[in-house]
Amino acid sequence: MGRIVAVEYVTLDGVFEEPSWSGPYFNDELGNWQAGNLREADALLLGRKTYEGFKAAWPQMESETGFFGEKMNSMPKHVATTTLTRPEWNATFLRGEVVDAVRELKEGSPSLLINGSADLVNHLTRHNLIDEYRIMVYPVVQGEGRRLWAEGTKIALTLTGSWQTKTGVDVVTYVPTP
Repeated sequence: MGRIVAVEYVTLDGVFEEPSWSGPYFNDELGNWQAGNLREADALLLGRKTYEGFKAAWPQMESETGFFGEKMNSMPKHVATTTLTRPEWNATFLRGEVVDAVRELKEGSPSLLINGSADLVNHLTRHNLIDEYRIMVYPVVQGEGRRLWAEGTKIALTLTGSWQTKTGVDVVTYVPTP
């Protein structure tokens, strides 16, 4: 059975949307760590909004980012959507109930990586389908904005690793507590 790893950017107060606030803190340490996350993934698992944002941005950034851009653009993407009809950018759209489609993916793919995609992360969390959460906690308080964890999402987690960048970003890794 495969694994699903969610990698997320959040502020101290849990905001994840529009992470322009991460820019001043992003450095080579995080870049190398993110490249490692991507390197170990066989495919991306994304929500529609994240897919559309990535699809618009990454093809133009491949020459600037080397390995990262090449991998982002070439790897398969599995997208949870009920509105899109024409897959592009190496994507397939999940059909039917998302939970069933993701369970089937886990059986056939060794490693799926989720970036962003909070609705999908919350939905899969509620169905115990995410195997690991890797969260970058930035030393910023936004005071408003969409939070990663939706109201009603509950999960007990066990810390399996943590480290801090020179710019003060805490990188924490959790697995669901059995």
